Amino acid sequence: MSNAGRMPDSPAAPAPTAAPAETPTVPETRLESLQTRYGRYAWWLALAGVVLLGGGTFMSWSYVSTILDDLSVYAYPGTVQLFALVLAVLALVFLLMYKGPLHRLGDWLTAAHAVRALGIGSLVFMTFTLLLIAAQSGGLINVDPGGWVSWVGSLLLAAGGQLLKVRAINDPLKARLPGWVEILVIVLLLALALFGSAFALGIEDGSVFMLFFVALGTGIWALAACNFFTWIGILAAKHRQVLTLGAFVVAFLFPFTQGGSDANMSIATQVIIFAATALGLNIVVGLAGLLDLGYIAFLGAGAYTAAVLSDSAFATIGWKPPFIVVVLLGACVSATLGLIIGTPTLRVSGDYLAIVTLAFGEIFRLTMGNLDGSNGPDLTNGPNGIPAIPDLVIFGWDFGESHTVAGITLGRFANYYFLLLVLVAFVITVFVRLNNSRIGRGWVAIREDEKAAEAMGVNVFGLKLFAFASGAFLAGMAGTVKAHQDVSVTPDQFIFLNSAFLLAAIVLGGMGTVAGVLIGSAILQVLPEKLRFISDYRLLIFGLLLVIMMRFRPEGIVASQRRKLEFHEEDEQLAARIEEIHLEEEEVTA
Repeated sequence: MSNAGRMPDSPAAPAPTAAPAETPTVPETRLESLQTRYGRYAWWLALAGVVLLGGGTFMSWSYVSTILDDLSVYAYPGTVQLFALVLAVLALVFLLMYKGPLHRLGDWLTAAHAVRALGIGSLVFMTFTLLLIAAQSGGLINVDPGGWVSWVGSLLLAAGGQLLKVRAINDPLKARLPGWVEILVIVLLLALALFGSAFALGIEDGSVFMLFFVALGTGIWALAACNFFTWIGILAAKHRQVLTLGAFVVAFLFPFTQGGSDANMSIATQVIIFAATALGLNIVVGLAGLLDLGYIAFLGAGAYTAAVLSDSAFATIGWKPPFIVVVLLGACVSATLGLIIGTPTLRVSGDYLAIVTLAFGEIFRLTMGNLDGSNGPDLTNGPNGIPAIPDLVIFGWDFGESHTVAGITLGRFANYYFLLLVLVAFVITVFVRLNNSRIGRGWVAIREDEKAAEAMGVNVFGLKLFAFASGAFLAGMAGTVKAHQDVSVTPDQFIFLNSAFLLAAIVLGGMGTVAGVLIGSAILQVLPEKLRFISDYRLLIFGLLLVIMMRFRPEGIVASQRRKLEFHEEDEQLAARIEEIHLEEEEVTA
């Protein structure tokens, strides 16, 4: 066909170009909107709050002088007022880091987050204080102006902290100081822990102790919020030997800060016994992931072994071996019980294992109450137990006598405290070695996915059984000392509630960690002693504490990096951060 007469082709229309994709804008939150509008006033608002909070402590808070260690004196702050003053000083330091002469420190620590924490915490502290004054004095009418001034200051500090904008900082992981400065920081923190614990145990008023606990929690929250503890974690990994040695030196010096107080040392010994037992349970629950609700029975087995082999007139066995032999026997008896209960029951898991172990704990208690010669062999004197267990005498050192060292009187409980320090050092060493060994990695694999671990060749049943036996062994050792320290052993000392408290100490402190279990044990032993004035509500407060922890920090107070990932597995930013921390720790320890 001829092309004549055809119209020339029209130029091709240009291809449509795609419109540039618009970057979705994240809507501004209400808090960010307020920060944009009023952020320029935030620092001054928080500073005014600090001035009022601290200045109010030099005024009278209460019209009644017998409340909370006397808050009715002008120009001389009482104990509770000093807590508020310390919070105000901390807030001032962080404000000066945010904008002021300490701004160089603010380049490494997130000061805005710390101020927020201190603002909220101080507001809770002041509100709680005013409510206590009102409750104990007959109404808010008895709150003096100083209390309201400090309360308004805490409110302004909380508002200013919320309005502060968070600015970019340097990564605390990259902070470097001379080695002697880093060691000095560790020493100062340990010294602070020593005198802080001594001060806390010396508080006799339960209400004052509760306020101290709130103030302490606020300070720790602020330091955690500004990433201070991230840097301390790197220092701890770099100077691990210094930290370990320093921690035991602090623990050794603790009795010398108590002025011969048997009451405080009694609490301290109970904390160590509880902690040593909880560390054994941490192997079972924290590493192997086996829920044991009858673990208190292993502590009881060690205690009863020591009791029946003691020189008590009520002991039913004539053989009286040396105490070191008793310790080994008590530990072996408990480990044997662990093998006996573990062999048939470790084929099950989860809720079924929890039910079986709960039953085992109750069976042990009832059995010890029936071995009285009527319902069974005369071994434990039944429900009366074995009283009048004499104090230990090791290498001529009578644990029942007071001794004077460096001019300071060390009573009976201080003697047992030093013995228990040796025991807990051994328990910690065993736990750490097992955790870092191939066995520990096998336990973690079982906890993560038992089927996958078995498919990879892990001896699941054998490692479970070893976890039960080793945990029971450590609990039995603690039980042998407990029998002599408590003077008597009875079945009602080993009820289910004590097993629940042991488990709670691990969950609260942090499963799979040593420091976490020690902190959790201290909290759960000290709080009930100091809160006897509200004994009807102690379990309610304890339950609320656990609920709050599970909501805001399910991994525990001192969490391992692995547990953080387990509870926040969808948080990619956290996962990357944890990897950075892990690599930095490996670098500084290499």
